[in-house]
Amino acid sequence: MGSRLEGKVALVTGGGTGIGAAIARRFARSGARVAVIGRRPAPLEEIAGQIDGLAVVADVTDAAAMAGAVEQIAAAFGGLDIVVANAGVISEGDVAGLTDAHWRQALAINVTGVMETVRAALPHLMRRGGGSIVSISSVAGLMGCPQSAAYCTSKAALAGFTRSLAVDYGPRGIRANTLCPGWVRTPMSDEEMAALAEEKGITAEEAARSVTRYLPLARMADPDEIAGCAEFLASEDASFVTGTILTADGGGCIVDVGMLAFS
Repeated sequence: MGSRLEGKVALVTGGGTGIGAAIARRFARSGARVAVIGRRPAPLEEIAGQIDGLAVVADVTDAAAMAGAVEQIAAAFGGLDIVVANAGVISEGDVAGLTDAHWRQALAINVTGVMETVRAALPHLMRRGGGSIVSISSVAGLMGCPQSAAYCTSKAALAGFTRSLAVDYGPRGIRANTLCPGWVRTPMSDEEMAALAEEKGITAEEAARSVTRYLPLARMADPDEIAGCAEFLASEDASFVTGTILTADGGGCIVDVGMLAFS
């Protein structure tokens, strides 16, 4: 792999597992110095050890903790160029059945956590004369999903947040974009497949095939495929791309579900 991000400093929230870990590894292979932020020390330290990076324990919903984390990263690596706001939480339930606690948690982590991450990072990006912000949303932010009122709402909010960032900080050289993955092979999706398999009385692999059968590519993504999209948005190859949504869902959003009866 080339040096697309050579000389850049990046932070990745939720960087200990899944998509966040894949992004951290991909960025490091591409030449960036990478810090991973999260709440659990062990997975963060494992990833940081693999990439000669920095592990920082912080809760994205805690403004003071995030300000301190970003200061620590900038001091260790001499600045900051790229922010990947990946930390997120799944929340299940329709509006009538959703608890207030789950609603607040989804918004706190998936929306406010992104805002706190970006707010802490902005002064450092501006000191460098610009930078790139990539927030990790979901196709659930583009469509309605069953029993996912809080999750869909919180992920949809990132599109508006990204556009606002792009307009306000574009003149300062800062680009902001949102990445919306579909199904990705991660520990989180493995848990979802296990739950679906138990509910339907099928195997986890059969569950995975059932959720991807109508996708044009008919499979889940490997986390590194999503990391490649994040790398593009973070790099100078996307130097004229801001305020946009990049969907990486195997083509799911283009399918006319009403026409599936004819297939």
